[in-house]
Amino acid sequence: MSRRRVLKAGGAVAAGVGLGGLTACSGTGASAGGAGSAGDPPRKGDITVWSWAGPAAELRALVPAFNKKFPDVKVTVQDIGNPAIWDKITTAMAAGGAGLADVLHIGVDYLPGYVEKFPGQLADLGPLGATAHKDAFAAGLWATVCPDGKKVNALPWEANSGGFYYRADLFEKAGVDVAAIGTWDDAIEAGKKIKAKTGHTLLGIDKPASQADSANLFQMLLQLQGTMFFDSDGRITLATPEAVRAMTIIKDMNDAGLVADISGGWNALIGSIKKGTSAVLPWPTWFGGIIEETVPDQAGKWGVRLPPSVRPGGTRSATVNSTHLAVAGTSKHQAAAWSFVEFALTRPESQVAIYKAKGIAPALLKAYDDPVFHQPSAFFSGQKKGEIFLDALRAPQPAFHYTGDYARALKAVTDAQTKVLLKGADPATVLAAAADQLAKQTGRKVVR
Repeated sequence: MSRRRVLKAGGAVAAGVGLGGLTACSGTGASAGGAGSAGDPPRKGDITVWSWAGPAAELRALVPAFNKKFPDVKVTVQDIGNPAIWDKITTAMAAGGAGLADVLHIGVDYLPGYVEKFPGQLADLGPLGATAHKDAFAAGLWATVCPDGKKVNALPWEANSGGFYYRADLFEKAGVDVAAIGTWDDAIEAGKKIKAKTGHTLLGIDKPASQADSANLFQMLLQLQGTMFFDSDGRITLATPEAVRAMTIIKDMNDAGLVADISGGWNALIGSIKKGTSAVLPWPTWFGGIIEETVPDQAGKWGVRLPPSVRPGGTRSATVNSTHLAVAGTSKHQAAAWSFVEFALTRPESQVAIYKAKGIAPALLKAYDDPVFHQPSAFFSGQKKGEIFLDALRAPQPAFHYTGDYARALKAVTDAQTKVLLKGADPATVLAAAADQLAKQTGRKVVR
């Protein structure tokens, strides 16, 4: 579930991570936010940070406090824009790091590609002190930034759990108890009642895949089953029973007339919220702020919970996307760059300030001790939204592996989903074909 579309437009308030083995990566620890030992490299110099929109503004806001601790480090934060930042990073890495910023804000879906395609272009943060923080983040995030158990490629910043935002008034009108929805099969039955009583569909999907984010729900359904597009060995998992089950749920909803078509990108999605097209928005943590901004007059009519499980007794927790800060391998001031990353991401004060300003959910668990995450939300019917998602972040989750071929896999998945939604294709058949196609493109093996 990517934030790229909204961040491209500068929106406010970027998949998957899991528990796995929190392997201790290389390097020696330094105290949080400290200057380290006398033998450490000097933490001084001019550094540049690349980010986008709201996150860039919040990093910039941290600079005055950072300079009180590190007066010899001059920090310049640049809003490159999203998705422009990905092309800019790629171009600079392809040129051997020429012109690359010292600190890079990177989404979970891009991080493996940079690591695999441009070895050495991201610094190992272990020797700089990152290892000291390996237990500080939400379950599984360390396995994402340190997948091989050796090199620390980045430090976690944002962690978003899968959510289930719903129109409480529509559920009440249809006589449906949202708390009784245990599985997605239950959600389908609830959706039938809601449509019969209110005329609203259950949820919306970009059926013709006009945007890359159209497979968000499919990906979340996979993650709720502990899997993704690839396994830990890099093998393709699109033809597995879990993938077929996920696509079958989507087909069953569509066949029942419960899926609205929200093709057309971000504006179409926002328009559907304003029109009240669907009763449920299966989006992650950060999306709550978007709903509040879009329909402020509907305060008290909304609720939020974690999504239903795919199978009875299954998990309802999935950290579906995250973003990270990395240090360029070609940076001439890596110690200074690391100092800023550590200051921004391992201090609860920094993460709380960012959350209050832009609603960016921190991966740093200690940040959640702040009262702001435990306050009732008037918009969401008095629910403590922060606590709901905190429970998800604390839950055990398997490691998800994006690999450098995630973009190819996403294209294969969205094409398969479109065939299911628009042509009624059989999920098992189209996913098997998608897996075979991806195997030919990448040379990876297929798990069936």
